[in-house]
Amino acid sequence: MYFGAGPWRGLSQLDIERVSLECEFNNLDHRTDLNGVDRLIVRRGQAFSISLYLRPGTSYEPGTSALTCVAETGPQPSEEYGTRAVFGLSPNIDTSCWSAAVTSPPGDMVALSLCASPQAPIGRYTLRLGSSAEVKLILLYNPWCSGDDVYMERKEDLEEYILAQDGLIYRGDRKFFWGSPWSYGQFESGILDACLRILDMNPKCLRNPGKDHSGRRNPVYVCRVLSAMVNCDDDHGVLRGNWSNDFSGGESPMFWRGSVDILRRWTSSSCAPVKYGQCWVFAAVACTVARALGIPCRVVTNFESAHDSNADLLIEREGPHRKFLVQNYHCWVEGWMTRPDLKNPDFNGWQAFDATPQERSDRVYCCGPVPVRAIKEGMLTAKYDAPYVYAEVNADLVFYLQKDDGFKKKIINSTMVGQKISTKRVGSDQREDITHLYKYPEGSVEEREAFKRAGHQNKLLKEPEQGAGLKLSIKVSENMEKGCDFDVFALVSNETDSEKECRLLFLSRVVSYTGVLGENCGFKDLLKVVLPPGGERKVPLKLNYSKYGPELTQDNLIRLAALLQDYTTGNVYLTMRTIVLTNPEIRVRILGEPKENRKLAAEISLKNPLPQPLDMCCFSIEGANLTGGTVLTESLGHSVAPGEEAKAKIYFTPSHSGLRKLVVNFNSSQLCNVQGYKNVIIGK
Repeated sequence: MYFGAGPWRGLSQLDIERVSLECEFNNLDHRTDLNGVDRLIVRRGQAFSISLYLRPGTSYEPGTSALTCVAETGPQPSEEYGTRAVFGLSPNIDTSCWSAAVTSPPGDMVALSLCASPQAPIGRYTLRLGSSAEVKLILLYNPWCSGDDVYMERKEDLEEYILAQDGLIYRGDRKFFWGSPWSYGQFESGILDACLRILDMNPKCLRNPGKDHSGRRNPVYVCRVLSAMVNCDDDHGVLRGNWSNDFSGGESPMFWRGSVDILRRWTSSSCAPVKYGQCWVFAAVACTVARALGIPCRVVTNFESAHDSNADLLIEREGPHRKFLVQNYHCWVEGWMTRPDLKNPDFNGWQAFDATPQERSDRVYCCGPVPVRAIKEGMLTAKYDAPYVYAEVNADLVFYLQKDDGFKKKIINSTMVGQKISTKRVGSDQREDITHLYKYPEGSVEEREAFKRAGHQNKLLKEPEQGAGLKLSIKVSENMEKGCDFDVFALVSNETDSEKECRLLFLSRVVSYTGVLGENCGFKDLLKVVLPPGGERKVPLKLNYSKYGPELTQDNLIRLAALLQDYTTGNVYLTMRTIVLTNPEIRVRILGEPKENRKLAAEISLKNPLPQPLDMCCFSIEGANLTGGTVLTESLGHSVAPGEEAKAKIYFTPSHSGLRKLVVNFNSSQLCNVQGYKNVIIGK
């Protein structure tokens, strides 16, 4: 066997009888032990130790013994592409490259310390030790290593963005949102293998495996692959999107509470796409894969998110049949890494990428990664897909009102898009508002400079706010529970010195989170609203469950719109608001002392809020290291009358200690996808 030139040539190669990979120690030291300790899983740029047991009659002698090591990954390993490394014994470990050093005294057992380069491609490796031994290992990114492109300094951030196996994904509306619990489960059995299989199934790997495996040294490349492979629109990706109300042949996106079930279904079905996903599901699965591979990652929600399909920074709405291209919210992910390709250190840090198939990039449905800082500064030439992400948080919303005489009046809203950009706060279940990372404060000098760089002429030419005039707003009731009747209000104020006579149109329609409008569920048209100087009028609109209930989607959203026309001046005022109807609370009580490998019971209950019985009721639970990566269910064998409680008891056995999140779900024929969670501290 040829090992190439090196200082170890001519020395006696160690004759190895067997190797102990010391998986339990190494995996614990590399923070991969939750993946299991039955195989070696290490991180690049950090030393690990193995034990070599030599054949009888041989021993290690410094100065006369040598060991040639060859590390290879991929089907076409090459030193030129960095997928093959040849190295011998050194006096000490060098964490900047592939290296090996003996740490034990002379004898027939050799303690060997090895280290992978912090720039080595991640993935499965074969490590040959001389001519007599060969071992397998998995190499991951190392955010604890300062030489790695994904290095993250703060311990608290690493606990959240790499090690946390559950979290909250924010959904709803910019004025009423909540954190939906999600089990990422990146360390559950089989998930790391699924993540590596995603890389192997991507079209770039199938076309040129050598180049693809070489590219895996770069987290920017890997995140771009993930943004394409978590959806299945161009490849053998994980999830098929579905934004209709017909989910036959699969599961509603609302059904999922974690990534583990999705990834296991994908691998067990020979990489057939799992049905179905929407934006938060795509984002959550991408987050799981990134964390599993060692890339710090978080899910981000942008409220009032624009979908700009022609890069003109305008989202136009004209007529009742045009798709409304501003979503109540949209989720993507951010990965933490340096961007040496962009030659600007300010662009290191969080990079936005999006696995939801919305627009093509390089002929493929993928998006990013693009530096969040580049979006804030309006630097739209930064790779990748900066114009599209910039529009999601900065586009203008344009409405066209067609009058009776055929004249169209343009109404522009420059502040609606890109609101309350949210992610889970580090170390708590509180929301962190990160809008300031994407946008400068409204009206600031820095904001205008960013608009100039982005060429956002619409906002640069925006007229100053007018002074006194008519004001229109929408107010809502405090309690808007699904199943109840309630009032909403249009509030009209006259801040002028003269009497105003107006027409007020106040309507409501069910809406999906993507902004697709459904049926009318309440309407009022007042042809003559008279307001004295300084006067105000509050106009109620009653929303009855009997009318909105049958039309409501699983998003529980109703869009309100109020249109006010001043007969005197011809001015038109428009305001909109989306309301979120709340589901009943799920109560969870843990029975028994929470300890590792001890059977526990979750006692779950929910009160029926609807004026009708609930049929085919079912509770389910799952949680990382709580339910073995599976969904545990309990069905009720009876109906639940209005006002009565549905109750169930589900047993589970935690596999690891620590703070865990038990994710709970309730379904029935009339009330679907009610969710909740319970934080459980599992002791040793």
